[in-house]
Amino acid sequence: MLQALGLGADVEAVYRGMLADPSGGVAELGARLGLTEEQVRAGLDRLVDLDLLRPSRDCPGALRAVRPELGLELLLRRQEEELVRRQQELARSKAAAAQVVSEFAELRPNTEVDGAERLVGMDAIQSRLEELAHGLVGECLAILPGGALSEASLEASRPLDRRALARGIEMRSVYQDSARNDPATLAYARWLTGQGAQVRTSPLLPPRLLVFDRTVAVVPIDPANSRLGALCTRAPGIVASLITLFEQTWNAAVPLGADRPRPGGTQPTTAELELLRLLASGMTDEAAGKRLGVSLRTVRRQMAALMERLNATSRFEAGLKAAQQGWL
Repeated sequence: MLQALGLGADVEAVYRGMLADPSGGVAELGARLGLTEEQVRAGLDRLVDLDLLRPSRDCPGALRAVRPELGLELLLRRQEEELVRRQQELARSKAAAAQVVSEFAELRPNTEVDGAERLVGMDAIQSRLEELAHGLVGECLAILPGGALSEASLEASRPLDRRALARGIEMRSVYQDSARNDPATLAYARWLTGQGAQVRTSPLLPPRLLVFDRTVAVVPIDPANSRLGALCTRAPGIVASLITLFEQTWNAAVPLGADRPRPGGTQPTTAELELLRLLASGMTDEAAGKRLGVSLRTVRRQMAALMERLNATSRFEAGLKAAQQGWL
């Protein structure tokens, strides 16, 4: 039940056991819970680290359990602080990656300079991806924003992915949450997991990214203008920044087979929070929909639902109430 807060099943059992009866030693607690002494000691150490167990003032050398209403609030606060820190790191990584990629925007098409090559046209991009996929020896990382992928893109990717997975290549891909609403994209993602790949989704993603064996990266030169083509780079500094961006995105995403938890009451989902933040920053409905990989109709439907839950008669009032409740 408390795994979402970072407590494993054994740790949660030890915490509940200490709340119920803090008396007795490790062996007695293990016997009550059906755990080994090693598991109990590991659980106690973890609970001390999380500040859910503190030294007892009545029994020197013993521990007492912090009551859930205080302890779990502290855990939630720490998770919120960690999320803010990770979002700030992600923003810095995005800015750094965008800056270095822009420096190569003037490369002549399909020529390589200082380890970077500008690829223009789908044929040039597909040829280079086929070459890189054929040469894979260990790992392929992918960020695939935009929700639904085209049938042509899926069909072009399938033979490359099939051959790579058959050779034992580790594949990790992050799709946008809205891809779950497109039957073809969802079916392809499930096919990937069935072949041994790992797939996660996130409501908001950075631009498209492919990294091959942590040595070569392929990114769009300008995500807003696909005619400029893609950048294929082996520059260690750029590739390292893009790998950091991928790992931060991966850690914030959820596995394909897991539903995003919906908070109780009127609390918004992660996707709804992202929509509120984008609109509050001044984005139009259409621009916010593109960032989230959803249609304009979906954006307006989600905003109407949020206004109803906030009991707001206008978007301005909804923004005020969302801010008052700490959503923004």
